Amino acid sequence: MISRYTLPEMGALWTDEHRLATWVEVEQMVCEVLGELGVISESDLLAIRKGVAPHPERVRKIEETTNHDVIAFLTAFRETIPDDGTNPGRWIHHGLTSSDLLDTALAVTLAQAVDLVLAKADRLTATLVDRAEREWETLCVGRTHGIHAEPTTFGHKLGQFAFAVDRGRRRLRAARAAVAVGSLSGAVGTYSNIDPRVEQAVCERLGLEVEPVATQVVARDRHAELLSALAVLAASVEQLALEIRHLQRTEVGEAFEPFGRGQQGSSAMPHKRNPILCERICGLARVIRGNAMVAFENIALWHERDISHSSAERIILPDSLIAIDYQLHLAIRVVDGLEIDQQRMRANLDATGGAIFSSRVLLDLVEQGMPRDDAYALVQRTAMDAARGGMTLRDVLARHGVEVSDETLSPESFLKRHHHVLERVLALRNS
Repeated sequence: MISRYTLPEMGALWTDEHRLATWVEVEQMVCEVLGELGVISESDLLAIRKGVAPHPERVRKIEETTNHDVIAFLTAFRETIPDDGTNPGRWIHHGLTSSDLLDTALAVTLAQAVDLVLAKADRLTATLVDRAEREWETLCVGRTHGIHAEPTTFGHKLGQFAFAVDRGRRRLRAARAAVAVGSLSGAVGTYSNIDPRVEQAVCERLGLEVEPVATQVVARDRHAELLSALAVLAASVEQLALEIRHLQRTEVGEAFEPFGRGQQGSSAMPHKRNPILCERICGLARVIRGNAMVAFENIALWHERDISHSSAERIILPDSLIAIDYQLHLAIRVVDGLEIDQQRMRANLDATGGAIFSSRVLLDLVEQGMPRDDAYALVQRTAMDAARGGMTLRDVLARHGVEVSDETLSPESFLKRHHHVLERVLALRNS
């Protein structure tokens, strides 16, 4: 992911330095357990503990010859281990294959990255709930198919998005468990050269579960599950951003993303206030969705393993996590700084002359004894006349000898049971 969309804490997890440091952690932990099992002497362990993550440039230099990144790392790492003549570095990678190191270390990094994303998803959910509560009584028109439907409130809109993000974070928690899995089982997963106790102990200390039946790699459906969860969460955040983009349109003008002091919207048109944050949120969701498809392609590998997944994962895993981390960061900023124009909301609510009250009028007429088909035809005709302008629905109905109450033509009357929904939204604070 380009640096423009990379936040420092998430970006640090995907640096060469962090990757090599995690590899060292795994290798040293394997040696510690082998020492506990009596395979490695305490003196050799003392030397191994003094080893440090090699400089990425040194690893790259060795890889120019080996054309194998793990072998290059192992060579560079052994160079950092003090040797008093017993060659303690020989125990590094003992009984392992490359994927044991790669997949177990990747699981550690994925768990760390997902935790950062979950923290932002938690914050976005909380921010949406807070804004929903504040705007629960803010009347606006609900739209279906882009057309005015019935009265709702802006808080209701935000409550819906809060639940969407909440569902997304629940999926992500499950996906975190799916990818927080390691394997230290050897070349084809049969523990031919390593004791299963080593795998169990190392994974426990790293906070990982064990892949129950490994081949040479951790199963890639796990990573596809993660990318799927990220894609769904990103799409839910996109839905929120798309709504704000629509509401910020000149013809609507009901809600606006924050516009910074000194910010400029267009190089040619000084009057422009464009929803660039929300547009960026929507664009990043497309990237994450595309990456999810690649993760599905990575599930089917040849026999016990090939490396067709490897090159793709070097891109899609860091990029997707970096992108959604930034996307959630933007969404929190947008919701927290959202500007609401209540007067414009009310004006739009009244724009159709009361046509949006048609469902209540229909029910009133049916309850008064009029056949439903007749009532529907009458209300449809009069509501469309009112929506075309010039007269209100009340006036048009009066021409047909139909009187309706103030309550029937009141937007508040549509919301008399709305508090039940608010209770559900506020309950998210405890989830």
